[in-house]
Amino acid sequence: MVARHETHPGSGAGAGPAEFRAAVESMRQASLRPEVFCEEMPAPQRIAPWSSALSGDVTVDDEDLGTGRLILLHDPAGNDAWDGTYRCVAYARADIDPELGADPMLAAVGWSWLTEALEAHGAAFHAASGTVTCVTTESFGGMADEPGTAQVEIRASWTPTVGDDGLDMTAHVEAWGELMCTAVGLPPVPEGVTAIPSRRGQRGT
Repeated sequence: MVARHETHPGSGAGAGPAEFRAAVESMRQASLRPEVFCEEMPAPQRIAPWSSALSGDVTVDDEDLGTGRLILLHDPAGNDAWDGTYRCVAYARADIDPELGADPMLAAVGWSWLTEALEAHGAAFHAASGTVTCVTTESFGGMADEPGTAQVEIRASWTPTVGDDGLDMTAHVEAWGELMCTAVGLPPVPEGVTAIPSRRGQRGT
């Protein structure tokens, strides 16, 4: 996998502060479950001076069950709204059982999937915010025989804590991958068992 960092027009390829380039490099070191196909995607260029983005899909038995993206923003001058110089912006969407979609607690549970994944992977963060949206669809009339469907969408952002050696994004990327897997209903990897990571940038076989 190659995480691509985008620059403003006129900037040279590979440009950017050294600390940002190191943070982007750390994104490449993350190990994701084999069900997750991850690759680079164009990053937004107007939100912050520097940005890098990944897209991900969760596939089981050749069926796409969920999708997501993770964007790392960097403003060397700092941003009061972020309470820092970096900001992670994440999105995850998954198909879920319609009965689960009707659960009034799903939104709160969906938010806990994110915070618990960050904490479990040791991804230090603060100033988290976001939304969880549940959408259910039922068919009527001539389409009444079609089964109901439901989706959950999690949109979140948080400020990653920068250590003495700079920002290590590895745990944040791995937590995002776990969020997508949890959202589609994959069971967690048992403690003491290491999942074979996917080959980034290509479909697993």
